Amino acid sequence: MKIGEETIPTGAVGQHSTSHRSVLIVASDIRSHPDTSVGEIADRTGFPQSKVSACVARLREAGAVVTAADPDDRRRLLVRPAAEVSERVAEIRAVPIDDALATALGPEDPQRIAEVTAALDTLARHLTPQALVRLRTTSGTGSAD
Repeated sequence: MKIGEETIPTGAVGQHSTSHRSVLIVASDIRSHPDTSVGEIADRTGFPQSKVSACVARLREAGAVVTAADPDDRRRLLVRPAAEVSERVAEIRAVPIDDALATALGPEDPQRIAEVTAALDTLARHLTPQALVRLRTTSGTGSAD
């Protein structure tokens, strides 16, 4: 994740109380579970509700998610991915990870970078936010941030 974080453009973002990693984990959970509450995200990710709320606020500010009142409980907000891709989300998605991988792996080797990229794609499919919760639940020592 640290290598991926290095690719995220931060020029106009400013200071935030949440890390890129936390925001990415919460964003991934919201994509997997649209129309979900902050409490449900906290349960799945293992983050405190305050951290999830801060991440949701940051994602909303970036235009990545929208919130709406829960029709069953108007005091509760439901979070879902935004219907349209915001400029900020498009900017982040457009940045290739190749340069960061080349820096991390040493001298540029296109075949090696392609192999690592393919391996990362496989890991991303299997290591979901739920895997983090299972790890934290069984070990009791894992830290997601």
